[in-house]
Amino acid sequence: MPHSPAPAATPLPTLFVPHGAPTFALRPGAAGAAIARLAGQLPRPRAVIIVSAHWQTPMPTVGSAVRPETIHDFWGFPDELYTLRYPASGCPEAAREVAAALAAAGLPAVLDDQRGLDHGAWVPLRLLYPDADVPVIPLSLPLSSTPAGGPQAAWALGRALAPLAARGFLIVGSGSITHNLRDYQQAWRNGGQTPAYVREFADWVDARLQAGDIAALLDYRQHAAGGVQAHPSDEHLLPLFVAWGAAQPAAQPPEVQRLHAGIDDFVIAMDLWAFSAANPSATAPAFSAQ
Repeated sequence: MPHSPAPAATPLPTLFVPHGAPTFALRPGAAGAAIARLAGQLPRPRAVIIVSAHWQTPMPTVGSAVRPETIHDFWGFPDELYTLRYPASGCPEAAREVAAALAAAGLPAVLDDQRGLDHGAWVPLRLLYPDADVPVIPLSLPLSSTPAGGPQAAWALGRALAPLAARGFLIVGSGSITHNLRDYQQAWRNGGQTPAYVREFADWVDARLQAGDIAALLDYRQHAAGGVQAHPSDEHLLPLFVAWGAAQPAAQPPEVQRLHAGIDDFVIAMDLWAFSAANPSATAPAFSAQ
């Protein structure tokens, strides 16, 4: 394995990407185009650390497989989806470095040399790096259903990852700004009308991110009018807190760029954000949203 590169003068930005429904892999649309465009504007990373809404564990777990398999963790979708593969390599050496960074922040982690890439990981990665030529390290979320889980734990996980952004790692949270599948069924029956809270909640999140309002975001279920309806459970929003926290090596909120805002399948907000560590002596990278 190659030795670890020296710390970068400027940390890589961190990303929150939508992964939509599994069919996003077949019909990426405007959100997919925005992700692909962003990839062309990023420095090439040493490896991607991806935190998917679809992998939660009691203890932080780092995937260390040499060749992580493509997991088709969905049912009842078009046959074509089950033929898709994302043949990226893993990197056990880099996975150990991720685990060490978590442990240094007081979050002991375990390695899993069998874990593959669920659709929350491989669907957006196919858009970011379609040639599958960047190593991928999957990292689990804390269980949102336990007292040790939730937004605060996800944000702390991101803060623990922050030093890795200066070592050539691209930290990506993959989820959805709104995720209420019961409302999808209702919208489908009602002729495809999007409930008002979908865009209102996404805009509220963006406003709080731009303002650096950590307290309101971490307690979004109390502060956002549509928060509970947007997320009957937390898991699809938690990767946002990881990505946001990972761009905060200090307490100062990061620079925030909203690179896409759209809605798929009536109720899934497909917003895309890039976060750059605040640095008064440097200009945050400007990514094109068009």
